[in-house]
Amino acid sequence: MPGIALAPSRRLKCTLTGVLLASAFGLALAQTSVPRGDPTLSLPAAAPAASPAATMAAPSAPMVSPASPHHQANAQSEVFGAQLFTGAFANAGTTPFNPDYLIATGDSVQVRLWGAFSFDAPLTVDPQGNIFLPHVGPVQVRGTRNAELQERIEAAVRRTFRTNVSSYASLAAAQPVRVFVSGNVNRPGLYGGTSMDSLLHYLDQAGGIDPGRGSFLAVQVKRGNAVRATFNLYEFLTRGRMPLVQLADGDVIFVPPRQGTVRVSGLAQNARRFEFATDAAAPTVASLAELAKPMAQATHVRVVRNTGTVRNTEYYPLSEAAGVSLQNGDELEFTANKKPGTITVRVEGEHTSPQEYVLPYGTRLGALLSQIQVTTDAEAQSVQLFRQSVRQRQKEMLETSLRSLEAALLTARSGSSDEARLRKDEAELTLQWVDRARRVEPLGQVVIAQSGQRDDMLLENGDVLRIPRKDGLVLVSGEVLFPNAVAHEPNLSLQDYIGRAGGYTQTADNSRVVIARRDGSFEQTDARRLNANLVVRPGDQVLVLPKVDEKRRQFWKDMTQIIYQIAVSAKVVFGL
Repeated sequence: MPGIALAPSRRLKCTLTGVLLASAFGLALAQTSVPRGDPTLSLPAAAPAASPAATMAAPSAPMVSPASPHHQANAQSEVFGAQLFTGAFANAGTTPFNPDYLIATGDSVQVRLWGAFSFDAPLTVDPQGNIFLPHVGPVQVRGTRNAELQERIEAAVRRTFRTNVSSYASLAAAQPVRVFVSGNVNRPGLYGGTSMDSLLHYLDQAGGIDPGRGSFLAVQVKRGNAVRATFNLYEFLTRGRMPLVQLADGDVIFVPPRQGTVRVSGLAQNARRFEFATDAAAPTVASLAELAKPMAQATHVRVVRNTGTVRNTEYYPLSEAAGVSLQNGDELEFTANKKPGTITVRVEGEHTSPQEYVLPYGTRLGALLSQIQVTTDAEAQSVQLFRQSVRQRQKEMLETSLRSLEAALLTARSGSSDEARLRKDEAELTLQWVDRARRVEPLGQVVIAQSGQRDDMLLENGDVLRIPRKDGLVLVSGEVLFPNAVAHEPNLSLQDYIGRAGGYTQTADNSRVVIARRDGSFEQTDARRLNANLVVRPGDQVLVLPKVDEKRRQFWKDMTQIIYQIAVSAKVVFGL
């Protein structure tokens, strides 16, 4: 408010969030100082306008940048065919040789004569359709096929020089033309090129067909009031067919409005929105499947009818859906309606049985264990089970915790500018630690109870069952001086095992020690207190967690919890 003066200490107070928001707000103002959507404002202010002569000298130069918003939107559009217009055709050069091209006024023909008479020069086709050869006179070439140009020139030369003069002729440059692109395109206008450039070259310069309005099935080339050719771009996308048309100065490429559409989703390689001609027979599921390419695992198709305010759903097996007719606005989804029949489980470790088991769906752990012949060195009571779905859930929970920590770091408030700088430095270091923590991969181990309920556990496809070996070792890792494997002795306590690994480091938290059992279970204990019930078994892993300084770390509780979570799920100690 005006008239209120703040004390100097008050003026120095700020928050890290306020600094970040101010920077973001300033960047937003800088980005919005030029209105978006007006392509002329993206040019430098001092750039001179191109003259007509310069435009004609380089007719094939693209007028739209490949990185334009229209090209980026086409690349990400769900409409089938929009991926054609990403700037690649606009940057393409002139077609080097088209045998069916008809020589037109303004074309440049390179003629070479040698022998008794020498001549080498490019000749331009005049308005009467002729080129003038010395000692030969005018030669009519307009309307001649490119493939027949050599024969026409050679025949004219032979009428004057019957012997001792050879000739060679080729089309040096096609006539520069300017073609109108109109209708449902992103940037209608007049675009330069040559008469040998393809239809896609001019459409791409115009930003491509508008996916929401334009038709890909009936692109027209007009000359005056007559339609010279009609193109179906789906033929080019699916079969590689693109008839060449010779464009002239003033021709119009017109994109009519979009016709009927059907949206495809689900198990399809081309899950996009497809167009069909409304004046032809209604498309069927079979005809649309040729474009959508259903995946091998698809077994059924769901058809959601566009019936106004009411949505009706139909469900067919693919074998029965081929003749189902579709209407404008319908939605098609390819699905897999398969019942699991068998699963595969891999068995590793100390056993003499097969490595892979194909089991009926619904098989329980006890049924599989009864088929496994373990060796004499196996520790059968500590069977380990690793599951992909558990591994994925552990990864998701870890990611959730890390995102929560990131949000807390970036929104922390500070009482002064000095504290804000300290918080910023702390946030940068912690974010680096979060980035490394994201790369930790959980094991996905399932805790197997030793009671009778263990045998009732259902197996899943892809499970890995591991039967460990009796090694008689205890692995001590984490914040100890010499992480190592220690031979198991029944009379040693937890503190004794840690002592044989060199004892704690200065950053160790001896009040948080995790003992990971081989079967996936774990215990957390305070090594400073004697626990008579705690027994260290052979094969156990002792994890000494690091200490997070609560005086220096504002979010030490969150970080401590994440360190503990990583130790339990990945069996590693991830320190600061």
